[in-house]
Amino acid sequence: MTWHKLPKGGFTGIDWAKPDATSGFDPYLVWAEAGCFAGYGGTQPKWLPVAIELSPGVSIAQFIGAASPQWLHVPPVYTSSAAPVGLRYCTARVKPAFFKHIQPGRSLHALVKRLELGLAAGPHTDGPGSGGTGGPQPLLKGKVMALIDDGLAFANASFLHKGKARTRYFWRQDGKGVGQSPAGLGYGHELTAAVINQAMQQRSYNGLVHEHEVYRHFKLRALENRANHGTHVMDLACGPRTMMAQMADLPPGFDGPASWAMADDDASRCDIIAVQLDYDTVADTSGGSMNVHVLDGLMYVLSRCAHDAKIVTNISFGTLAGPHDGSSLLEAAMDQLITLCGQRLQIVLAAGNSYQERTHANVTLAKNEHAVLHWRGQPDDSTENFLELWLPPQAHGIRVEITPPGHAALPALGFGESRMWTGNGTQPLCALIYPKSVATGTHGTCALVALAPTFSFDKDTATAPSGVWQIKLTNSLPGKVTIDAYVERDDVVIGTRGGRQSHFEDKLYDMSGNPDSFVDHPNNPTLIRRSGNFNSIATGRKTVSVGGTRITGSHWALYSPQKPDPDAGRPERPGVVKIARTAAFSDENPAMTGLRAAGTYSGSVVRLKGTSDAAPQETRRIFNAM
Repeated sequence: MTWHKLPKGGFTGIDWAKPDATSGFDPYLVWAEAGCFAGYGGTQPKWLPVAIELSPGVSIAQFIGAASPQWLHVPPVYTSSAAPVGLRYCTARVKPAFFKHIQPGRSLHALVKRLELGLAAGPHTDGPGSGGTGGPQPLLKGKVMALIDDGLAFANASFLHKGKARTRYFWRQDGKGVGQSPAGLGYGHELTAAVINQAMQQRSYNGLVHEHEVYRHFKLRALENRANHGTHVMDLACGPRTMMAQMADLPPGFDGPASWAMADDDASRCDIIAVQLDYDTVADTSGGSMNVHVLDGLMYVLSRCAHDAKIVTNISFGTLAGPHDGSSLLEAAMDQLITLCGQRLQIVLAAGNSYQERTHANVTLAKNEHAVLHWRGQPDDSTENFLELWLPPQAHGIRVEITPPGHAALPALGFGESRMWTGNGTQPLCALIYPKSVATGTHGTCALVALAPTFSFDKDTATAPSGVWQIKLTNSLPGKVTIDAYVERDDVVIGTRGGRQSHFEDKLYDMSGNPDSFVDHPNNPTLIRRSGNFNSIATGRKTVSVGGTRITGSHWALYSPQKPDPDAGRPERPGVVKIARTAAFSDENPAMTGLRAAGTYSGSVVRLKGTSDAAPQETRRIFNAM
C-alpha cells in the first residue's frame, strides 16, 4: 500500500506535488484536478466558476482592472450601483492564465486573499456570457421577500394577488429555461411579473390557470412534481395562510394537529423575488458548488431592489462540512453584505437536519495520543464522498493514517503533506489533501479525505471500495489539540438520485431509540457527537440561523440542533457554532413530524419536515416586524 504524488493540474497548471503547493487553496479544487474533474462529469472546463475574497482595501473594480477580460470575468452586477460600497467578495469565471497571475510576484497575488471552487460543470464552464440580454428593470421599493431555493411554483394561487403574480422577479440559474438572462449576471433566465402574468392569461380556462402548462411553457420540469421544497418553504414564508402555532394561540391542553388561519400580514401581500438555484447545485447536496450561486443570487436580489428597500432573504439550503466558525467564504460574504447594507438586508438560514446522522466527531488529543474514526462508505453510491478534519491554529503535530476497507494501512501523512491512492489503477480512489492553510476557512486548517464513488454504470469510472475506512489521528507534538471531523452531506433531495450518505460508526454511540438516546451524554466516551452537526453556511455572525421545535411533545425536533447545547462542556475549537440563534416549529408532534404547507399546484397540501420549515417562519416574523 502506497500513496502517489498529486499530479500537475490540467487547468490551473499548478504542480500540486510541490512543497506547499496546496497551501491557501481550496482542497476541493486540488481533488477535482487530481481526478480530472471526474466528479463534475469528467470534462475539463473551459472557464472555471469561483468565489473570491479580495484582500482588505482592494475594490472589485481595482481587481478587474489588474486583470484581462481574456481570462477573468466578474459579473457586472458586482461593480454596479447595486453592489454596496466596500464589498470585497465576488464571483468570477476564470481561465488557466488567472492562476498564473495569482502566484507570488504576479499582478493579482496581493489582491486576492482566497478563492473557492464553484460548479465546474454544465454551461457555467463554457464561457462567462454577456452582461445579460435583459434590459434595466424597475426597482422594487418598500418591503421585499426573497427566497433562494429550488422548485418555486410562482403560478400557485398562494403567490398571486387578485390573479396576478406577486413574484415580481424570478431568476432560474441554469441554462434550460425560457427568458432573457438577467442584466448584470449574464447567465440563466429571468422572468418578470409581466411575463408570468401573460403566460398565465394565455393558459387560463374558465377563469382557472392551467399551472402545468405555464411551467411547461417555461421548461420548468421540476415543477411537474406534486411537491417541491421551494414551494413549501415559500408558502410558510409568504403564503396566504399562517400557522396558528404560537404557544399563546393554542388552547390549554392542546394536543392536535397544527391549526391554520388566513393571514392578514405584510408577508401575505408582499412582493417576492425568487431565485431558483441551478439544478446541478441542488443535486450536489454536498454544497460544494453553492457558494457561487448563492452569492450571485443575493446580488441579483439587491440589483432588483431600490437602495432603501427592506429585504429579508430565506435560504433553506446548506451543507454539513466546513469550519463551523463563520469563516467560510460564503458566510463571510453574507456577513459583509449585511453589514454594508445596514438594517435593510437580513438573511435567514435553516440550522440543518443532521443531528442524528452521525456526521460529526470530536476528539482532543495530548502528545502521543491517538484516536481512530470509523467512516462507513456506502455501496451503490454514484457520488463522491468527503470527510473534513478541522484543526485549530498551531496544530502542526497531527498525523493522519488511512486504512481503506479490505486493505492495509497507507503511510501516515503530516501537516502540509498531500497524496492520492490509486489502488491497482491510475485514477485516484482516495486522496488526503492536508494543506498548511486552506481557502475554505481562516482559523487553522482542514485535512480533506476525498473518496471516489463506490458505484458507476460507466466502466471507465474509477470506484473506491465501500465499507469502513479507518482514519487514525495521532498528535506527535506537545499540547492538547481539539479536532472536529465533519462528513459532508451526500443525501438526495426531491427529484434527484444517486447519493448515499456516509457516516461514522462506533459501538459506544447510543442508537437504542430510548427516550434519552437522542442527545449526547457527557459520560459517553464515543467520539461521534450529535452536537456540532449544523448547517455550515449558517454559522456567520450576522445571519440568523433557525432550529426546529415541536408544537406539542418534547420541545426540540430530533433532527435539529438543540439549545442549550447538551454537550456544552466538551472541548471545542475556538469560535465553533453549535446552537441556532433562534427556533421555530418544524414538527407538529412526535408522531406527526413536519408541517403541512403548499404543494406545487394550487389547493394542494404536502407535509415536509426539517428546519427548512422553521426558517421561513422566522423569515416571516422578521419581515412583518420590519
